[in-house]
Amino acid sequence: MRWMMGWALWLWGLSAVAAPRDALEAKLRTGDIVLHTSRSRQSQAIQVATHSPLSHVGLVEVTEKGAFVVEAVQPVQRVPFAKWKARGVKDRILVLRAEDIDAETKQRVLAAAKAHLGKPYDWRFGWGDDAMYCSELVRKAYAQGAGVEYGEMETLGSLNVAGLEKQMRERYGAKVPLELTLITPVSLARDTRLSVVHSDFPEAP
Repeated sequence: MRWMMGWALWLWGLSAVAAPRDALEAKLRTGDIVLHTSRSRQSQAIQVATHSPLSHVGLVEVTEKGAFVVEAVQPVQRVPFAKWKARGVKDRILVLRAEDIDAETKQRVLAAAKAHLGKPYDWRFGWGDDAMYCSELVRKAYAQGAGVEYGEMETLGSLNVAGLEKQMRERYGAKVPLELTLITPVSLARDTRLSVVHSDFPEAP
């Protein structure tokens, strides 16, 4: 009897731990934009350059089998939301939603994102379609599927790259293209047209 009670308590503990994640996943809708602090090699540089912990972003797809995230990594892929969330530092996540865009249009947004599945990650942050970086994928998906461009394009030179000379040289060589225009995860997060559905970040984007 004692071992049965112990087993029951262990199962209860598992369900209690899993509940917050299940509750968050239940809030998600197709087209939601999710951001976290990546553990990738370049994450720290992105955080320094943008003065923000938000270094990676993806697009949500909700299906009968659960929620997934379409993201530009190496390569562009679609992964279960729980797996995507667990890759973030401290399991923290920010969920944003375009409230004024209908579900049918968001399906077109998702289709635009999924059209890039399998493409390589763009380490040089270019704007062509042969390769994709994370925030580029999300901005282009909404632009192509809904006609809305979220976030503000910035030049590489306008970011805080002064202390990142080594990383910049490794990526671009001797001549760093400071005039290069790009979109950052935090720029998407700061767009006031997007509503915050959930945030584990104490600080504002």
